[in-house]
Amino acid sequence: MSTPTIHSAPTGHPAPNPGRSSVKGGLLDPKMLWRSVPDAVRKLDPRTLWRNPVMFVVEVGAVWSTVLAVVEPSWFGWLTVIWLWLTVVFANLAEAVAEGRGKAQADTLRKAKTDMVARRLNGWSAGAGGTEEQVPAPRLQQGDFVVVEAGQTIPGDGDVVEGIASVDESAITGESAPVIRESGGDRSAVTGGTTVLSDRIVVKITQKPGESFIDRMIALVEGANRQKTPNEIALNILLAALTIIFVFAVATLQPLAIFSKANNPGVPDSLALTGDGVTGIVMVALLVCLIPTTIGALLSAIGIAGMDRLVQRNVLAMSGRAVEAAGDVNVLLLDKTGTITLGNRQASDFVPLPGVTPERLADAAQLSSLADETPEGRSIVVYAKQEYGLRARTPGELAGAEWVEFTAMTRMSGVDLEDGHLLRKGATASVAEWIRARGGDVPGALADVVDEISAAGGTPLAVGEVRNGTASVLGVIHLKDVVKQGMRERFDEMRKMGIRTVMITGDNPLTAKAIADEAGVDDFLAEATPEDKLALIKREQEGGKLVAMTGDGTNDAPALAQADVGVAMNTGTSAAKEAGNMVDLDSDPTKLIEIVEIGKQLLITRGALTTFSIANDIAKYFAIIPALFVSLFPGLDLLNVMRLHSPQSAILSAVIFNAVVIVALIPLSLKGVRYTPASASKLLSRNLLVYGLGGIIAPFVGIKLIDLVIQLLPGMS
Repeated sequence: MSTPTIHSAPTGHPAPNPGRSSVKGGLLDPKMLWRSVPDAVRKLDPRTLWRNPVMFVVEVGAVWSTVLAVVEPSWFGWLTVIWLWLTVVFANLAEAVAEGRGKAQADTLRKAKTDMVARRLNGWSAGAGGTEEQVPAPRLQQGDFVVVEAGQTIPGDGDVVEGIASVDESAITGESAPVIRESGGDRSAVTGGTTVLSDRIVVKITQKPGESFIDRMIALVEGANRQKTPNEIALNILLAALTIIFVFAVATLQPLAIFSKANNPGVPDSLALTGDGVTGIVMVALLVCLIPTTIGALLSAIGIAGMDRLVQRNVLAMSGRAVEAAGDVNVLLLDKTGTITLGNRQASDFVPLPGVTPERLADAAQLSSLADETPEGRSIVVYAKQEYGLRARTPGELAGAEWVEFTAMTRMSGVDLEDGHLLRKGATASVAEWIRARGGDVPGALADVVDEISAAGGTPLAVGEVRNGTASVLGVIHLKDVVKQGMRERFDEMRKMGIRTVMITGDNPLTAKAIADEAGVDDFLAEATPEDKLALIKREQEGGKLVAMTGDGTNDAPALAQADVGVAMNTGTSAAKEAGNMVDLDSDPTKLIEIVEIGKQLLITRGALTTFSIANDIAKYFAIIPALFVSLFPGLDLLNVMRLHSPQSAILSAVIFNAVVIVALIPLSLKGVRYTPASASKLLSRNLLVYGLGGIIAPFVGIKLIDLVIQLLPGMS
């Protein structure tokens, strides 16, 4: 295996982001909120809730407080118990709302699944039709062959092995424009539930029963198969550890208060509250307010919402791990054609040889390209019309002309007119050979022009003619890859994120360098083979980097499987889609850049809300501890900056704020914190300033306002 060589390309200048600046669908829909309430209540089942250790502890405390409130009822006790239960329900509501958004999408996908009958072909092989048999679609096995004709629904995922057809994939992608699927090549994969609009195809089933593409999509968007990511698991362990520490810390407060009261007989109560039942409820309330309940409640919703944002962009992530890895990507591997460039080379200049006028070359180039139906040929016709005022002629206008269509064999197109005037346009070598075969000479100036265009990264096409028996070369057409608008700006943003972009192309190094310079990528890999891609990914990973790439062909499968984030195109082969850990239903290679931004947004959102939650706890210390112990330790009055009405109102205000803030943060957890490209240090500073400082200030304001309302309630004076 050869070792790929990376060539450095210059960087560009920062510019504004031309892409999307916001993530849609983050605000709470009251109807969806109401529909999610039953799911939130069902999630109170301890067998479900134990997976969230923080909220499980809150539920256990709520149960114990309920028992204590029944034994020794009071306004304070029952109000506290109610808000403890609401804290658990609100936490479940955050996850239920996130899942509810996915269920709405799953309902749409289920419409694509019907009780279809498949036309299975037994004994089918290329050239032999086989015998047809009708079977229920769920009974299809891997390796079965089915025939699908116009108007029929494809019964399962597979590859087209015979025929070509137009397919409506709107049930899957939401895109109404049909796509072409054909046997061979990289556009053979079809998805069960899509509809054939024209012609007839034979499909080889590649799915296992019950594991179709739609089945997996439904399970993923509903959250049924969502596995916690490594970072999420680590954060859960940290939150569980903090919860255990606070359980022991709170458990020691009552013995400490009793011991201190014994040494201070003038203090009437140990916790400034009376009654054994009330004291137990206070201990639970204190624990719930001090443990990180906010992030514990929203952590699952953040992960589900991250995958949901990808689904909104028609990207199916096979695991939450892939979404999270996208946020940590260091290197992006991007194909040149269709990703960085428009995919079709276009005419950009006509270069006449000495003695030939530009107008004569333009006329010959347009005429010789009329029979060329390739995108390049059509661009020559359009360029001649726009730049030289030549009207768009058609082959039918020239009576008696014999048209020579472009083929991969001849690599030329042209026309033979009635007066013996012959024109050809095509690859330089092919046109030069055609000129020599008719007794003409190829001037040395042609090689100079061809070399100059090639050095600039363009593709030269020669134009030759035979007039009055004399063969000559008129000039050269300069074709160039057109870089998509805004790509340089997007690569500048990647650079701000600390991500290196590498363009992969099969072009020669000169052409590759020219495109890399224009697009503003950091590096490029020219004349790349599948083995080169795989070797490059392994080399980057050995250096501790996380790599993301896109691909659509079977030859891309090894590299997609090796990459940390492998995005397969939906138009690609089944092998590519199985190898990648994401599938882009729109088959837009530039989507990889958006995927990275969504991954980073998920990580930033999780970090921001964790910071906010911990900062909240710090503020709640100042609200509760001084109010409870100021009579026992008068020196704590210096910390009683909030001057709450009473110990009871301090406890209840903190519990209410602790519950309400969860609901208030559900929209942010679903929408995500707005992400703007910046260095890690700037992101950390902004995180601490906005969510750290904001997390400290918000409880002071919120708890004080709630306290002003609570002191008006009966029994709180």
